Amino acid sequence: MKNAIKNLAIVALLVAGTTKATAQDLPNDNYEQKFKLGIGATVGYPFEDPYDLNVGGDVRLQYDLSKKYSLTATTGFNNLFISGDENDLGYIPAKLGFKAFVLEDQFYLMGEVGAAFAVTNNYNDKSLLLSPSIGYATKYIDISVRYEYLPDFPALRNNNADSGLSQIALRLAYGFRL
Repeated sequence: MKNAIKNLAIVALLVAGTTKATAQDLPNDNYEQKFKLGIGATVGYPFEDPYDLNVGGDVRLQYDLSKKYSLTATTGFNNLFISGDENDLGYIPAKLGFKAFVLEDQFYLMGEVGAAFAVTNNYNDKSLLLSPSIGYATKYIDISVRYEYLPDFPALRNNNADSGLSQIALRLAYGFRL
C-alpha cells in the first residue's frame, strides 16, 4: 500500500510539474466547456506471472475544464489471460482522472486512480488501481500508453504467491463530443 501511495504521489508531481496554468487556461466565459465520450480497446503486457496478456475495452467520459485541462471517468472490462490450466482473471476498472494537454493541444499526460473489481472464476476481490498515461488525441482518435498498478491482485514472484500486479497497455479509442 505504501508503494501505491508513493506511485500516486509521483504521478501527481509529474502532471503538476509538466503543466503551467495561466489565466487563459482556466475556465472562463469565453471557453465552451463540454463533455466527450471515448470508446476504446486495450491490449496490455503484464509484468508478473502467471499472466500472459491483457485484453479489454473501456468507455471514458471526459469533461473539459479548459482547452488544456480535463477531468475523466473511465470504466470497462479487462481480461488477464493465463496459460495452462489456470483460470483467467477478469476485472472491471472504475477510475477518475485528470488530463493535461502539454504540447500543441494534442499530446497529453493523464493520471487516474480508482478500483478494480474482479468478476470472473469465483475470484471476487478488489484492488486499488493507479494508472498514469501519456497519449495523443485528435478530434476523434485517442492513442495512449499507460502503466497500471494493482497492488492487491495476486501474482507470482519466483514461483511464490504474492500480490501486486503491474502492466503496460496500449489503448486505441474513438471519441466524440456529446
